[in-house]
Amino acid sequence: MNQFFSLRLANLLLPAAGAFSILLVWQFIVPLVGVPPYILPTPGRIAGVFHSQSILLFTNFWPTALEATVGFLLGNLAAILMAIVFVHSQTLRDMYFPIVLFFNTIPVLALSPIIILTFGLGMTPKIVIAAFICFFPTLVNMIRGLESATANERELFRVLSASRSEVFWRLRFPRSLPMLFASLRIASATAVIGAIVGEWIGSERGLGALIIQATFNYQSERLYAAIALSSALSIVLFALVVLVERRILKFEGISP
Repeated sequence: MNQFFSLRLANLLLPAAGAFSILLVWQFIVPLVGVPPYILPTPGRIAGVFHSQSILLFTNFWPTALEATVGFLLGNLAAILMAIVFVHSQTLRDMYFPIVLFFNTIPVLALSPIIILTFGLGMTPKIVIAAFICFFPTLVNMIRGLESATANERELFRVLSASRSEVFWRLRFPRSLPMLFASLRIASATAVIGAIVGEWIGSERGLGALIIQATFNYQSERLYAAIALSSALSIVLFALVVLVERRILKFEGISP
């Protein structure tokens, strides 16, 4: 037990020590080598922005958080449902998977103006972009997960006269969970990227809009503070996915 807690403590302390050492170098060494603060402001200057401009930062944080979260949920839900349909209907899969693949080849920066022209300048296009960028990786991994059951396992369920729904809920779906959550971990970051990209194209609020405004106004401290907030949002979403994953896999009796 003591060894277990020692390992957990080391897993927490070592990354924290690494981050702290980088911050120290950034705070004290970078200015000494002549990097101007308008290019790379020190952590102290960035922390000062969080203190003096907290209302501005968090006013723009919440729209991005909402867009990324809703886009994450909708995009992954759509991917899971489509994967289930494709696994149970080879005809529909042959008809529509190439079309899905084609849309995935379109760069999100090229597709974003079209989405914004279609849905306007509100939150809806940012949610759509966040959902779009999450959709394809989850779809592919969910299909692979649902098809990962071995031939012997499928034969056993056939011999036991299991219905299609029983095969799905007792075999296919549990087998798909590790690959599904691997995709959701990635999507937790890409959803934030999608929301911010949408705000770059057309928005007056949100972290993406704040980043663009700070860039053109040469407000480097505000720029880095907005970037730090977007990174923190991705980390929070990632942590929530990991928490849900551990609970579900433990409930299903699957080793993470």
